[in-house]
Amino acid sequence: MATALSISQSPPGPPRTWLAGNLQEFSRDRLGALTRWAQQYGDVVSARFGPRSIVFANHPDLVEEVLVNQNRKFIKHYRLRNATRTLGQGLLVSEGEFWRGQRKLAQPAFHRERIAGYAQLMVEFTQRMLRGWVAGATRDVQDDMMRLTLEIVAKTLFDAEISSDSAHVRVAMETLMQAFVVRSASIVTPPHWIPTPMNVRVERAVRRLERILFTMIADRRRSGRDRGDLLSMLLRAQDEESGRQMSDQQLRDEVMTLFMAGHETTANTLAWSWVLLSEHPEVEARLHAEIDEALAGRPPTFGDLPRLRYTENVVNETLRVYPTVWMLGREAIEPVALGGYLIPAGTTVFMPQWVIHRDSRWFDEAEVFRPERWEAGLMQRISRYAYFPFGGGPRICIGNSFALMEATLILATIAQKYRLRLAADAVIEPLATITLRPAHGVKVVLAER
Repeated sequence: MATALSISQSPPGPPRTWLAGNLQEFSRDRLGALTRWAQQYGDVVSARFGPRSIVFANHPDLVEEVLVNQNRKFIKHYRLRNATRTLGQGLLVSEGEFWRGQRKLAQPAFHRERIAGYAQLMVEFTQRMLRGWVAGATRDVQDDMMRLTLEIVAKTLFDAEISSDSAHVRVAMETLMQAFVVRSASIVTPPHWIPTPMNVRVERAVRRLERILFTMIADRRRSGRDRGDLLSMLLRAQDEESGRQMSDQQLRDEVMTLFMAGHETTANTLAWSWVLLSEHPEVEARLHAEIDEALAGRPPTFGDLPRLRYTENVVNETLRVYPTVWMLGREAIEPVALGGYLIPAGTTVFMPQWVIHRDSRWFDEAEVFRPERWEAGLMQRISRYAYFPFGGGPRICIGNSFALMEATLILATIAQKYRLRLAADAVIEPLATITLRPAHGVKVVLAER
């Protein structure tokens, strides 16, 4: 990490152009730029994206400073604040006392006992998907994982079957993803109320999703029945001191946030898992051995998770090598001392999991997929924020336990029945959008075990 320096000095960084700064180089190859800049300039790297001052923090201690020790000096970064038409004031975007109140209201829905009840549904939906698979067939397993996790999140969080709507929902979400990529590469972003072609497409996509979500909320309010899902919990959540409950708009914002974040991230993690397992048959063999011993041919349950440690480590290692959330960002609202430098107010600090998770200072053979590295307490031995796939501090992802359980159970259910081999013409290339996804899907050939 950078040693203590005079606070008058600025961090080193790549040369920049007059207008765009470093934005064009970054937009051409986000992951490559992050890696090059960390190698060339160290743990604190300065850059400029158009008019915005940027700092990249490439060390776990700096991540902890931003997310934990000095977290009240930061807010969410400008890219997320530009997404309020989509996410409203949901947990991913809101700030201050409002965020703390919403987090407190939503937290009980993600207690261990509550999410344990979702395990059976996750396995049943996966088995239903597998009934449509045929040995020898070629499939895009990324597409399969997207459909599966979308249906699971709708059922477990909102007790809704959306199979008939899933195509429309996925098109709408893809539109929002594409818009995020375009806006993040732009020097100037028009406000959402200006009817540019992109803004019009985004507005249509948001309204399509809102129609589904507001219908769910209205139906649930009319019935008044607790259906054991997240929406029921949120509808009944009440602040102990003020008695406040969520309005329909607040429910919409939280539901939209969880609906979008609750399937894309897990689907991409699973897609990358199938890539890595296909490339590492020795890992796949050990995974199959654990599943066969732990389950003896029956479907996995929540109670089996302690016996599926290697399966869970495959998920953990996938999140290290291909972190679905590949970079976190915060914006300083006052001057902040960071790594020996004084970071001015208004500076965006990016913390790239892509760089830190692949740093050989924290992980032996950091570029190698090796799930067994997580055995014998590695999580307790490494720097606290050398591995942070779900963020950290007060704003750590509220659904992290849900996501890990879902990925582990889906992986075990599928691997119990099939081996997935990359097709000869598969093209695997990471694409850093909101999440880290395979740019061309994951084309596999199914082999029945």
